[in-house]
Formats: sequence, structure tokens, C-alpha cells
Amino acid sequence: MGFEEGDSKKGADLFKQHCSGCHTLEAGGANKAGPNLHGVFGRQSKKEGVVWTEEALFEYLESPQKYIPGTKKTVRMKSRTERRDLITHLRKATK
Repeated sequence: MGFEEGDSKKGADLFKQHCSGCHTLEAGGANKAGPNLHGVFGRQSKKEGVVWTEEALFEYLESPQKYIPGTKKTVRMKSRTERRDLITHLRKATK
């Protein structure tokens, strides 16, 4: 089953509001409080060995601390639509 496409423009706005304070997207971008996300899809997390797919990120964004115990990320996105929009934007912006 493939990942359901969201609205990349809305996802860009969500990234700016909720994520850009801790993450960058461009190749060679700096790590902030969180890692640079360029090339995130297919990357393995350091702590839990999670391979970041659209589906894994979708679950993680709903409850980061439940998905990866001990993570410092506290921003939660309950809205399925917002998570799809953000992931669609990330997929396009981090290639």
C-alpha cells in the first residue's frame, strides 16, 4: 500500500510553523536541536534503528515520545491530514 499524497504547500507552511526551529532541509544544512532532514527517507535513526519511510514518519509524528522512547521531540501532530501534508512536503524538499 502506497503513502497517500498530501498538499505540499500546506506541508511547507506546517514545516515553517512547527519544525523549522529545530530542523533544516537543504543538502549540507546545519543540524539544529534536531538533525538536518535532507535525505531523511531511507535513513536509519541513531537510537532505535528505525528506517524512515513515509509510514514510519507518519506514526512518529503522531506521538514521537511513544514511537521512540527518550526522543527529545515534543511536537505532536494528531491530524492525519496535516501529517500527510508535512510528509509530502518533506519528500519533495529533502531529495
